[in-house]
Amino acid sequence: MDSSESSGQLRVREAVESDVDQIRLLFQSAYGSDYAFPQFFHPLFLKKQIFNEDTLMLVAEDTAQRRLLGTASVVFDVGAFTDLVGEFGRLVVHPDGRGRGIGNRLMEERLARVSEHLHIGLADNRVAHPFSQMISLQYGFAPVGYLPIHNGEPVALFARHFNDALALRRNHPHVASPIYWLASAAMQSVGLQCDAIADETAKAYPSYGDFELEEMSATGYASLLRFERGRLRNRDIFGPVKLHFGSRAHRRHNTSYLLAKRDGHIMGAIGYSLDTNIDNALRIFELIYLNEEPVRFLLHEVERRCRESWKVDYIETDVSADSPRMQKTLLELGFLPVAYVPSGVFHYVERLDTVRMARYYIPLDNEGVSLIDPMEPIANGVVRQFNRQWIEPVLASSLPRTAVFAGLEAEQTACLANLFRKVRFETGDWILREGSCDGKAFVLLSGKAEVSVGARVSADVIGAGEVLGELALLNHAPHSANVRAASPIEAAVIEQEDLERLLAARGDIGFILYRNLARGLGSKLRRVADSTPHA
Repeated sequence: MDSSESSGQLRVREAVESDVDQIRLLFQSAYGSDYAFPQFFHPLFLKKQIFNEDTLMLVAEDTAQRRLLGTASVVFDVGAFTDLVGEFGRLVVHPDGRGRGIGNRLMEERLARVSEHLHIGLADNRVAHPFSQMISLQYGFAPVGYLPIHNGEPVALFARHFNDALALRRNHPHVASPIYWLASAAMQSVGLQCDAIADETAKAYPSYGDFELEEMSATGYASLLRFERGRLRNRDIFGPVKLHFGSRAHRRHNTSYLLAKRDGHIMGAIGYSLDTNIDNALRIFELIYLNEEPVRFLLHEVERRCRESWKVDYIETDVSADSPRMQKTLLELGFLPVAYVPSGVFHYVERLDTVRMARYYIPLDNEGVSLIDPMEPIANGVVRQFNRQWIEPVLASSLPRTAVFAGLEAEQTACLANLFRKVRFETGDWILREGSCDGKAFVLLSGKAEVSVGARVSADVIGAGEVLGELALLNHAPHSANVRAASPIEAAVIEQEDLERLLAARGDIGFILYRNLARGLGSKLRRVADSTPHA
C-alpha cells in the first residue's frame, strides 16, 4: 500500500531491506553522533525492525531523487497485558526535507494503517523542539505525562484512544493524593471528566523484616511459574515483559527476577530490566507475591541496588491506578508520578488506568526545553515535584526552627514544603529589594547573604536554614531590607498566591503563622538596626 502526493515527488511506503543504509543516515543527520539510541545507527538493528512482525516501519521517499527524507514507526503490543497498544516511535525528517509536510504524511499513513487494530496509541515526543509535539496534537494525541529523563533525554508523552478503549475503561480509580493532580490533568487532556478518587485511607505496604534473597536462574523459572499460577490475581505493576513470556523472551529483553524466600519457600518475586549500556536505567515490570509481606522488602532491595551497586540514573515502573497502596509505597521510597495514562492497560475484561512512577538519582536539567502550550501544565507540575523532593528534607528540619514557622507539626511542615521550588543566586545577585512587593519568601539551603537597609550595610549575615521575606509574604507589606547573595546560593522560594491558597484550606496552619507573625513583627528589622554601624 503506497500513498503519493499529486506532484508524484513524494510517497510514503513500508521500509524494505534495501532502505537500511538510508534510514541509518536519516538518524545520523537528525540527531548527530551523540544520539541516545545508537542502535539506530547499526544496520542489523534496523533490518530486524523492518522484518519484525510487531513493528511497522514507514519511509518517505522522494521519487524523483530516489532518496529517503523521513521515517517513522509503530511498535505493537507494548507491555504485558497491554493488548491493542501501539507505540508511535521515532519520527525523523531529514533537514533537507523539512517544510514539505513529511512529518504529517508519516503520521497520517501510520494512523491509516494501524487505527483499526489499536485501543491506545502512545507517542514519546522530543522536547528539544516542538515539532513532533505539534504533529501529535494535530492528529488527536493529547499530553498525559512528562518524563524528565527517558532514554537519555526529556520526553513529552502523548496518548490517543481508539475504538472501544474508553468503553472498556474501569471508572473511578483510587489514587494516592500526590497523584490526583496528574490524574485530573491527564483525564481532562484526553477529553474525560476526572472521576479519580483521592484515597486518603490506604496505607503503604509495611515492612515485615528481611527475607532470603535469590536471583532467578534458568532452573528457577519453572518454580516461579508454578508459584505465579497459584497467587492472588490482583496486578499492581505492569511492564514490557511478564513471566509467561518464557525464558527465551526474558533473555532477549535482558530481564531478571529477585526472589524473596522464607524457609526455602518462595514468598514473592520482582521482575526488572536493567540497561546500563544505552539509558543507564532500570524498569520494574512485574511484582508477584503470595501475600503482602515481601512487597516492600523487594521494592526496597531493588531501589537499594540501583542506588548503591548499579548506579543507575533512574528507575521507572507503571502502576495500576487502582492500587493506592502500591502508589503510596513507591512514594515513600522516593518515586514520584510522571505520567497518567487513562485506559492504559488491558487486564482480563477491562482496561485500567496506569500511573508511571519514577525515581531519579541525578539532578534534572530542564534547560533548552521547548514545550507546546497544552503540555506545559503537566511538565511544569512534574518538574516542580522533583525540585521539591530535593529540598523537602532541608525544609522539614529548618522551617520549624524559624520564628514565623515555629510550632508546625511534621504534616503541616510537609504541606508548606510542597509549595516551595528551588532557585539559584550567584554572588552579587539581589534576592530581595527594600520597598518591593514581590510576594515572595526564601529559605536559604546553602550559601550566605548580606543585609542592608538603605545605604547602610548590616554586619548581620544570613546563612543556611534562615528565612528571608516571610513578614512581607504574610502581611502584604513591602520588603523592609535589601538582601544580596554574598556567595553562590541555593534557596527555596514560596509565592504569596500559593501560600494564600493553602491557608484558605488549612486554617490550622494559618493560625500558627499569623500568631507567630503577631509575636515577632519587626524583630528582624530591629536586629538589623542594632547590628548596623552608626555614623
